[in-house]
Amino acid sequence: MIRAVEPEPLGRISVFFPMWNEEAYVERAVGAALVTCRELVEAKVVLDYEVIVVDDASTDRTPEIADALAADDEHVRVVHHPVNRKLGGSIKSGFAAATGDVVLYTDADLPFEMRELVRALRVLQTYEVDLVSAYRLDRTGEGPRRAVYSFLYNGLIRAMFGTRVRDINFAFKLVSRRVLDHVVLRSEGSFIDAELTIRAQRAGFEILQIGVDYFPRTRGVSTLSSLGVIRTMLGEMWTLRQELRALPQREGA
Repeated sequence: MIRAVEPEPLGRISVFFPMWNEEAYVERAVGAALVTCRELVEAKVVLDYEVIVVDDASTDRTPEIADALAADDEHVRVVHHPVNRKLGGSIKSGFAAATGDVVLYTDADLPFEMRELVRALRVLQTYEVDLVSAYRLDRTGEGPRRAVYSFLYNGLIRAMFGTRVRDINFAFKLVSRRVLDHVVLRSEGSFIDAELTIRAQRAGFEILQIGVDYFPRTRGVSTLSSLGVIRTMLGEMWTLRQELRALPQREGA
């Protein structure tokens, strides 16, 4: 009789949220992450956990609420930016602050049910991959303009960098420590999602995709499709392409 072998528990998981003026979402996001992380500890999937809020110089009550949550729970930490560094700067701060063996980055508005993290961890360990990237199963909730932008952007990334990731800017990246120890991110804008995936793929790390139910933002306003953000993304995309063209590709990547 063949007996299934359970994977060894991970030492620690880090979950972090980049936040700018997200006072309506802070408590809900951190609370959802804490509940799921506690379940992972109880199930002996991980031994410890931390939840990190990266406050990107918010002008509302985001830092105040986040600090209060950290004061109430030792597993919650807050990184404060003295000046606004946009999404790229916030994600770089989150990865730098994270101490886990695996790190999940996602948005404060919880675009997916946090319990999907349980499945993502199982996939990462079972298939022995380095990065799990989720894609939205149903994108109608984001509106026609955003859907068109996303379609064009994903197609452009595939054409320029040869990626196979179908929803590259979706805020669900579960990343192993070995990727973070190897890959150096430079983007300061929203191109950072693509940069992480492209650099990991270029370095020969294994990436696996899973589909998740998508829940659109119900409070606040997303700035992802603004002209300024798009202009910055295109500029950083071109810079990375020029950099990678000058480097030899790792064998097997």
